[in-house]
Amino acid sequence: RRAATEEHPFGYGRDRYFYAFVVALVLFTLGSLFSLYEGYHKLRDHEATLDRPQVAIVILLVAVGLESFSLRTAVVESNEVRGDSSWFQFIRRAKAPELPVVLLEDTAALLGLVFALAGVGMSWATGDTVWDGIATVMIGLLLGVIAVILIVETKSLLIGEGASPQTLDKIVAALVGPGVDRVIHLRTEYLGPDELLVAAKIAIPRTTVMERVAGAIDDAERRIRQAVPEARLIYLEPDLDRPVGRRAAGADPDAPEFE
Repeated sequence: RRAATEEHPFGYGRDRYFYAFVVALVLFTLGSLFSLYEGYHKLRDHEATLDRPQVAIVILLVAVGLESFSLRTAVVESNEVRGDSSWFQFIRRAKAPELPVVLLEDTAALLGLVFALAGVGMSWATGDTVWDGIATVMIGLLLGVIAVILIVETKSLLIGEGASPQTLDKIVAALVGPGVDRVIHLRTEYLGPDELLVAAKIAIPRTTVMERVAGAIDDAERRIRQAVPEARLIYLEPDLDRPVGRRAAGADPDAPEFE
């Protein structure tokens, strides 16, 4: 919601990506390293008995119940925006980082509590605390995997992701209309979870006068915003219609074309 400034003319939408990246680095990475460190010492020192395992089991059971409720809330919220995507696709493609972070955090927390409960229970049942050490190491590895997934995904958002193929198809379909024959090339980038930048070179008929060019561009922008509401910033460059494969002098030879 912060207004754009001279220094940041496209606003501050990527702040959300940055702090999700910080969560991945600090919360999960440090948690993973600490758990692995603790697990190593438990396995190395191999204490004879656990101190009051009954209390630990009661606390862990209560925590499992609370974390299950938290995960259920995250699942319900995610289902409202997930659509037909699988959970893997949702986490991979989501442009808003908060829900994937919460989903992965709650899943890791619940699995970690199950590991801890199993470790304490086995140590209590067998009298061998090595199970507690193994469970601690498993928690550390689990947090490490979650950290890697989050770091990869939020890094991709930080450096700039474009629209999905489905969204690109909607934009191209919306662009082509009265005064616009086809899309020569198209670039998109998410400036934030709810703000998409669209830049395109569009082919117009050779006989179009300048006034009609301006009107055609305005109409094309309206069509894009109707089809893709998150397309907040739109820059359209008109060009004369040419056969596919022919380019203007000085044009980028690597720029893709859309028919």
